[in-house]
Amino acid sequence: MKNYYALIMAGGIGSRFWPISRTSHPKQFIDILGTGKTLIQHTYDRFLKIVPKENIFIVTNEGYINLVKEQLPGLDEQQILAEPVMRNTAPCIAYGCHKISKINPNASIVVAPSDHLIVDTDEFVKCINQSLETAAVNDILITLGIKPSRPDTGYGYIQFNTHRLGDDFNRVKTFTEKPNLELAKTFIQSGEFLWNAGIFVWSAKSILKAFEDHLPDMNDIFKEGHAVYNTADEHEFIQSAYYQCTNISIDYGIMEKADKVYVLPAEFGWSDLGTWASVYDLAEKDYVGNAVIPSERVIMYDSSNCMVNVPKGKLVILQGLHDFIVVEDNNTLLICPREEEQHVKQIVGDVKQRFGVDFI
Repeated sequence: MKNYYALIMAGGIGSRFWPISRTSHPKQFIDILGTGKTLIQHTYDRFLKIVPKENIFIVTNEGYINLVKEQLPGLDEQQILAEPVMRNTAPCIAYGCHKISKINPNASIVVAPSDHLIVDTDEFVKCINQSLETAAVNDILITLGIKPSRPDTGYGYIQFNTHRLGDDFNRVKTFTEKPNLELAKTFIQSGEFLWNAGIFVWSAKSILKAFEDHLPDMNDIFKEGHAVYNTADEHEFIQSAYYQCTNISIDYGIMEKADKVYVLPAEFGWSDLGTWASVYDLAEKDYVGNAVIPSERVIMYDSSNCMVNVPKGKLVILQGLHDFIVVEDNNTLLICPREEEQHVKQIVGDVKQRFGVDFI
C-alpha cells in the first residue's frame, strides 16, 4: 500500500452548474447533493480507504488552493499541486506523475476527477485496488469503464475486444467522444462498449514512458523540474512550465495513441454529475417527481418533475410548473425547462458578456 498513490483532479470550473457553481467556488467544492459533504470531500474519503493519507495529491487551479486547504485540512502543503492556468488533463497528469515518481519511482498511481458520484464505495475500492495491483506488475495503462445502463449521449465510450489480461482486464480497441443517440444505441446493443469514467490507473514508469512516446515535448517540460519537485522552488518552476504546455486531454494525447491500454469493466453506481439533469436523476423525489435540495421552505401547487435548489431559509412557491429546474444562488435566479438545460453554458457566456464577471 505504501507504493499506492492517488492524484485527484480538482481544477475545473463546473460552468454547467451555474449559478451555484461559480468560477470562484466551483462544483467540486459544493455539497451539490445535500449530503453534508462536498464532492471533493467524498472523493478524498474514498481514497483514504485505498492509499495512505500522505500519498493523496490534489491538482487544482492556484485560485482554489485555500478552498482545498479549508475542505481537506489533513493535507500537507506539498500534497496540493497548483496550476497557474487551465491546460486540460494531460499537463496536470504529467505534473502529478513526475512529482510522485520523484518521491517513489515504484509508485502505482490512480488518477480520478474530484467531482463524480460513486454510490458503492466498497466495489469502487475493490476495483481500484485490483487495478493498482495489476498496474504494478504489468507495463500497461488501465482505465475504468462503466457498464452502460442506457444509450447516454453525454458520456464518452470505450470499445474493448476479446483480448484479455487475467480474468477481468480487456484490451481497449477504440475511444469515442460523446456520440449521437443512434450511435449510442448501436454501442449498447453490441455489448462491446463501456462508459468512459475518466479514472486511470498505471505505474509511474508506464505513464512517464507513454508521455515520452506520445507527448515528448510536454514530458520534457516536466522532466526539467525533476530537481525541484517537493522543494521550495517547485512553485516557481511550475509557473513557467504550464505556459509552455499545449491544451490537450489525456484521452487525446495518450490513451487513444498508446498500444497497451486495458479497461476494467465496473459497476459501482457512477455518475459524472455533469448536469442538473444528472443531479435530478439521483435526488430523492416526492410522489409527483419533484426534487428539492434542501427541502426546508418549498411549497408546490399543481407542479411535477421539478428540481429546486435554493439557499436555506428562502421561501419558494411553485404553481403550475412541470419539468423545470429552479436554482438560486449568488444573487442569481435561473429558471429553465429540464430538457433545455444544455444551454446553461451558453447562458453563462451571455451573462459574462452583458454583465461582466461579477455574476460568473
